[in-house]
Amino acid sequence: MIKSTLKKLSIEALTPMQTQAMDAIYKNRNTFIIAPTGSGKTLAYLLPVTKIAASHNGKVQALIIVPSRELAQQIHDVHKSMGTGVRMMCCYGGHPIDVEKEEFLLEPSILVGTPGRIASHIEHERFDYSQISMLVLDEFDKSLEFEFIDDMTPIVDKLTKLKKRICISATKLESIPDFVKMTDPCSIEFTDELVQPRISMKIVESPVPDKLDTLLHLIKYIGNQPALIFCNHRDAVERVMDFLYKKKCQVKMYHGGMEQDAREEALMKFRNGSFHLLVTTDLASRGIDIPEIQYIIHYHLPSTESSFIHRNGRTARMHATGTAFIILSANEQLAPYISEKPVVDKISTDLPLPDKTEWVTLELNVGKRDKISKGDIVGYLSQKGRLNKDDLGLVEITYRNSFAAVRRSKAKQVLSLVANEPLKRKLVRINVDG
Repeated sequence: MIKSTLKKLSIEALTPMQTQAMDAIYKNRNTFIIAPTGSGKTLAYLLPVTKIAASHNGKVQALIIVPSRELAQQIHDVHKSMGTGVRMMCCYGGHPIDVEKEEFLLEPSILVGTPGRIASHIEHERFDYSQISMLVLDEFDKSLEFEFIDDMTPIVDKLTKLKKRICISATKLESIPDFVKMTDPCSIEFTDELVQPRISMKIVESPVPDKLDTLLHLIKYIGNQPALIFCNHRDAVERVMDFLYKKKCQVKMYHGGMEQDAREEALMKFRNGSFHLLVTTDLASRGIDIPEIQYIIHYHLPSTESSFIHRNGRTARMHATGTAFIILSANEQLAPYISEKPVVDKISTDLPLPDKTEWVTLELNVGKRDKISKGDIVGYLSQKGRLNKDDLGLVEITYRNSFAAVRRSKAKQVLSLVANEPLKRKLVRINVDG
């Protein structure tokens, strides 16, 4: 099964990390995996889970709980691409209940979804969960951060025939919560060094020395997917930022000349999906907390191969393929460290601007100094703003302020509902960015 699955995914072989993770899952009842986003961990657990669940008896065999519908959909897409013939169903808040009821009639072997929706299905006994033998808690640290314990606890309590528990986290936990019932787990940890990027490099030619218009055409070409735009100097970052802002692109900038608070805020809003473009120096090529992304744009090529490698290391993870674009004007040449000339990609010059991002950032003027926690912000926006958990994205707290990603379609509703509503007896001022 593994060989045929890898062929369908256009993957030649599993990495040592994936092999080690699979072995641990097969051999242990309880496995705790610490692995960075994009490290191939999804495939590492889907292969054994799918193989075990293949002995289908008409009932759900494996349950995968994730903190967001985007991750649920991503896992579902990966599983579908595997082409194993084992049916997986995806459920999450915001998806019509009646549609999911119909899908249960197709007798899925694996169920992936968000805690609230899965808890609802179990509470109303919409499917037979009596034969579930495998539980996967993916991005478990994020689930805890989003305070999904109240939803997850009754789910785990109902699973009386579990033979395998698999926890995946991007960070180490001080302890595993009791409700998981994971005793003496086999713990394995993987680092970014184990991830080998698969990058497609392309050249985009600028007909004139000033490459700004070509950059804009490229941004329109790749759409509203997250992209890092690398420049060699701070003044170039600011010039590119100013141009794109005036062209109504959703863009932030990041360089060492900015105040620390401004840099952190830019990263937050890029990280939470409110802005899909970040113009930066090599400062963003390593050592900061931003997600793995699909596109890297070299507005300038760096002077060293090491910098080039680190820039490209922000994209291309395992089953996903990243693309690095190099913009060259007629009087520029490839750097000597690029031994093989990439293909030239012809970009249309009459495409529209990409759609706006799905998220905006709410900036609240309360933070750690006001003894505000992420749970306080989640509760405030969920209860008083009537947000579903799936409509609330990344929440981050600084000393003075709090930042919460909210679906763009829900932002006006939230602002209207929380107007004049206190948070911990303090009136809150909220700004929107995105």
